[in-house]
Amino acid sequence: MVGNPNCGKTTLFNALTGLRQKVGNYPGVTVEKKIGECYSQHGRPMKIIDLPGAYSLAARSPDEAVLRDVLFGRREDTPQPDRVICVLDATNLERNLYLVHQILDLGRPVILVLNMMDLAVKAGLRIDTHQLAAALGVVVIACAAVKGEGLVELKLAMSRSDLPLARHRWDVPAPIAPAVAELQASLSDADAQSPLIARAEALLLLTDFESVRIAGSKPLSARTAAVLAAWQQRCAREESNWSGTLIRSRYDAINTLCREVLRRPRPPELSGSDRLDAVLVHSIWGWLFFGFVMAALFFSIFSLAEYPMNWIDAHIAALSRGVKNILPPGDLRDLLTDGVIGGVGGIVVFLPQILILFFFVGLLESTGYMARAAFLMDRPMSKVGLHGKSFIPLLGSYACAIPGIMATRTIENAKDRLVTILIAPLMSCSARLPVYLLMIATLLPAAALPATWKAGLMLLMYLLGTLGAFGFAWLFKRTLFKSARPLMIMELPAYQPPRLKEILRQMVERSWLFLKNAGTIILGISIVLWFLTTYPKHPDPKASAEAQIAVSFAGQAGHLLEPVIKPLGFDWRIGIGLVTSFAAREVFVSSMSVIFGVQDNGEDTLPVRDALRAARWPNGASLFTPLVCITLMVYYVFAMQCMSTIAVVKRETNSWRWPLFQIAYMTGTAWLVCFAIYQIGRALDY
Repeated sequence: MVGNPNCGKTTLFNALTGLRQKVGNYPGVTVEKKIGECYSQHGRPMKIIDLPGAYSLAARSPDEAVLRDVLFGRREDTPQPDRVICVLDATNLERNLYLVHQILDLGRPVILVLNMMDLAVKAGLRIDTHQLAAALGVVVIACAAVKGEGLVELKLAMSRSDLPLARHRWDVPAPIAPAVAELQASLSDADAQSPLIARAEALLLLTDFESVRIAGSKPLSARTAAVLAAWQQRCAREESNWSGTLIRSRYDAINTLCREVLRRPRPPELSGSDRLDAVLVHSIWGWLFFGFVMAALFFSIFSLAEYPMNWIDAHIAALSRGVKNILPPGDLRDLLTDGVIGGVGGIVVFLPQILILFFFVGLLESTGYMARAAFLMDRPMSKVGLHGKSFIPLLGSYACAIPGIMATRTIENAKDRLVTILIAPLMSCSARLPVYLLMIATLLPAAALPATWKAGLMLLMYLLGTLGAFGFAWLFKRTLFKSARPLMIMELPAYQPPRLKEILRQMVERSWLFLKNAGTIILGISIVLWFLTTYPKHPDPKASAEAQIAVSFAGQAGHLLEPVIKPLGFDWRIGIGLVTSFAAREVFVSSMSVIFGVQDNGEDTLPVRDALRAARWPNGASLFTPLVCITLMVYYVFAMQCMSTIAVVKRETNSWRWPLFQIAYMTGTAWLVCFAIYQIGRALDY
């Protein structure tokens, strides 16, 4: 199943397959792979592959490269499809037919689905489906997937054993015909392609010399690559624009076809989407509505999610207490409660925020407003070298960097996508809140102080992280990922009612992927961290928790770390908190309560606050001075203290190179900034 973005392909796929879907990633590249199953009218199972949306087979992103390679049979992990369902947006027939025109070159049986026919009729468009079917030699189905119209006819067509082979009248421009013939012969002989597919790939190679190649796909043979390079050199010498010639030739054929099958209203009527856009992308009203939408999103993530998060937290605590009641004291019980339950619970507790974020993203996408939000944000984002599509992932990272990083898949340009992934963890996520709250409570304990002071300090931390993210985006786009300022060309799809069933299905799918991928990795690392704080054992079995931690591997690491962090005003005990909070930033609070002997480890931070205010250096000087509290908050603003984010970055980039770079640049920045703050503060006698 193929189609342009926003053509309703996913809605149609979900309607056909229901819950019989498997979602994963293509090996070697982070592109979502959806395979579903439905049954023919004769009861035979049919496997449907939902390929990524694209406007043509000329690949500019990994998603588009997967589409091209699957259709040409160049992916060993995915068989070449027997048949192709081309889904078109009936309200934009000419644009959608370009991809169809390329796919018809393959000579495979094709079913053409004219989706959104109800919207086309409302817009006054009249499409002669019988004439279109006759001209292309394919089955054409009129459909409105949202309403369930045309699904029976589509299933009947899919069940046919006598689907006709696609054909269409289109002659290759004469100057390019020799190159097509030679490449076709090489692809047939050296790459073992069938004649029609070899011809289609030859046309594509000559249309797009700089097409993206990705891991997991079979490369061109040496012979074919040499033939292509020779024609490229000849094209450059002659200063010919073969790509433009081929594209114009295709569109000439498409325009001729559309004049025969498409009737437009005269004069064109102003659509409902156009009327809404007059307000929603307006230079004033558009920003006001956008602000309202963002406020609703933040309110939901930070307020509505609190109740289910507390419920999950309480049940995880109850499960931990249940295990403690069942098992006798010992390492096995501590491993299960602190390592397994504590590690997994630290991830599961954020599931409500992630569900709410995915719900809002799905709601904005299904209604068509997401494209408008990216359009509005394009101008401010372009100031740092990114475009509007980077805004949504960064917004989501305020709740949790993990779904924000996952949301970067919508960014076509690989460099822009990587820059967005690298800066997303700088946006202050909800896991930093417990650290901020504890430090602010320690720094400003007096009840007489106005609440605005504390709120202002909290806002300052969020602002600092945001400015840091934009600053590094500006730096990366001018150094490591240097490229021209991106131009965002995107379609503004027609507004539609939200498809709640589809939104809920996507929420469940993506949340399960989040739990499965991030949860399994963090479980293993949590067990390792538990081991490091538990062994070796203190010689005295009755030793305090602080004494046990001091002699453990983690305590030894803290003492080794102290010379590095002492210039920041931190001692070895804070160092242990920094190490253990790598599992999750909020672990810092519980680590401090254990290290400083606070028995009450509930939600109230006052006992921990008092213990921190009483902490001393060996010379009797106060450890948690106001300067140290501020420095520690700034450290958590910049440092990469989240192993689950590291795991997701590794999965999204398919390499350890970028997660390690992220750890280095973020933690290095945190150290340098904190060093400057602490040393300048001390020089000024703060």
